[in-house]
Amino acid sequence: MQTAQTAIDGLVVVTLKQVTDDRGTVREFFRGSAYGDGPFAELGSWRQINVTETKYGAIRGLHGESMVKLVSCVSGAAFGVYLDARSHSATYGKVVTVDLEPGTQVLVPAGVCNAFQSISKQGTQYLYCFTEEWKPGMAGTAFTPLDDGLGIDWPVAIDVDDPRQISAKDAGAPRFTEQSAGR
Repeated sequence: MQTAQTAIDGLVVVTLKQVTDDRGTVREFFRGSAYGDGPFAELGSWRQINVTETKYGAIRGLHGESMVKLVSCVSGAAFGVYLDARSHSATYGKVVTVDLEPGTQVLVPAGVCNAFQSISKQGTQYLYCFTEEWKPGMAGTAFTPLDDGLGIDWPVAIDVDDPRQISAKDAGAPRFTEQSAGR
C-alpha cells in the first residue's frame, strides 16, 4: 500500500496492493496491520460500511460528517471531490479532486466534505467505511456540489432539474462560498 498526502490537511490518497493475472485482479481492500501506522494510527475500527450504486453522470455529496471515512470504487470509476469545511483547519476552503477507480482509496477526515460523480457508463459502485454509525441528526455539514465558486469542473454535464443526476437536497444545500465569504 502506498499513501500520498494532498493539499487538504489529513486527506490521504491510498493506492492498494493488487496482483493481476490471466484470471483477473486480486486487490487488498483492508489489512489491519497496514492501517495501524502513519495517517491511520488513531483511526480505530470501522463501525459501518455502505455501498452505493450510482448511475453515469449522477452526483452524491458534498457531505462532511463528524466521522472519518475511507472511500473507494468497488467497480466503475468516479470523480471524487473533497472540500475542507473545518473552520479551525489551516487548509479551510481547499478543494481537492481525485480520479477514483478500484485500487484507489481516499481517507477523508471528519469535517471534510466528500462528493463524487459516476464517470462510468455502466455506473459506479462506491464504498464508504465509517468510524461511526450514521444516525439521523448527527453532527455534520452539507454544501451544494454546484457552487461555481468552488471551481469544480465536473466531467459530465449536470442538469440540475434531473433527479437522476442530483438530489433536490444536494442541489438546494447552502453554497460554501457564501457561508465562508465573511471569514
